[in-house]
Amino acid sequence: MATTSDISKGAFLRHENELVQVLDYDHITPGKGNAIYSVKCRNVETGKQSEIRFRSGEKIDIIRVEEHDMQYLFTEGDFLVCMNQETYDQIHIPKIIFGDSIKFLQEGMILTIRFDENEKPLNGNLPKYAELLVTYAEDGVKGKLLKPAEVEGGIKLQVPLFVSIGDKLKINIENCEYVERVK
Repeated sequence: MATTSDISKGAFLRHENELVQVLDYDHITPGKGNAIYSVKCRNVETGKQSEIRFRSGEKIDIIRVEEHDMQYLFTEGDFLVCMNQETYDQIHIPKIIFGDSIKFLQEGMILTIRFDENEKPLNGNLPKYAELLVTYAEDGVKGKLLKPAEVEGGIKLQVPLFVSIGDKLKINIENCEYVERVK
């Protein structure tokens, strides 16, 4: 069994029969008493964020996680049907594990999905960038560098003045920002 010194960002822990992912942690040494680990984490099931405190050296249950690249095929209710790139098995993955980035999802996209020891999907990531068509762009205002626009999926963002309807843009999924115009 692991101890608090094994905690790292992105690690998965089982705490009070709930599976949580470490978002951030601090090692606090007060003037008096034992050191404490303050761990910010997200519940994998509910998505709820919380803070857990451990005494330094306390035993914790770190969960081993496997990562697979899977191709998104189609949506079926609250699930995405994805195909494992190595075994060609089709698996239903809950949409909730992708959070807000799900709005960038496109058919055929390669997703990175993490599974626990029971092969249950824990979380997933889309690629860093998406290429989307501009469906709406306002006229530019002289003196300003950016203007509002909308791309496929109803996603609103700020783009340079030269962007027009029908252009294909490369967008950073993490912060929903324009990167470049694609030829």
